[in-house]
Amino acid sequence: MKTSDTSFPPTGHAPANADVAGEPITFVAQLRGIDSGGASDGRPWPERQLNPGRCMALADADCALAGLRTVHAILLAAERARQDGGPDQDVGDRVIEGLIQASRALGLYAGLNVRPC
Repeated sequence: MKTSDTSFPPTGHAPANADVAGEPITFVAQLRGIDSGGASDGRPWPERQLNPGRCMALADADCALAGLRTVHAILLAAERARQDGGPDQDVGDRVIEGLIQASRALGLYAGLNVRPC
């Protein structure tokens, strides 16, 4: 049985809510940490043999796919409520259209990030 190359959580990486390099925990500091390439689990991309730009692209794609799963779950719930609920449960055509557009955009973004550079 092969053991994992990384432990959980990976050593050398602070949790998402930790003080980064002595920087105070502020809104701007948190945005900088988020923008540094965390995947959907808040950690850097685990494949260290890739160059940093590719790791960031794959982490962004992972986040987009997590968002896509969320949008699809909301869309499915809205459709089920429309079909099986009362008239007051219908979210309306504009909401459904917005969810479909969000789904398209997230899918496109994920696709662009997984293509080789």
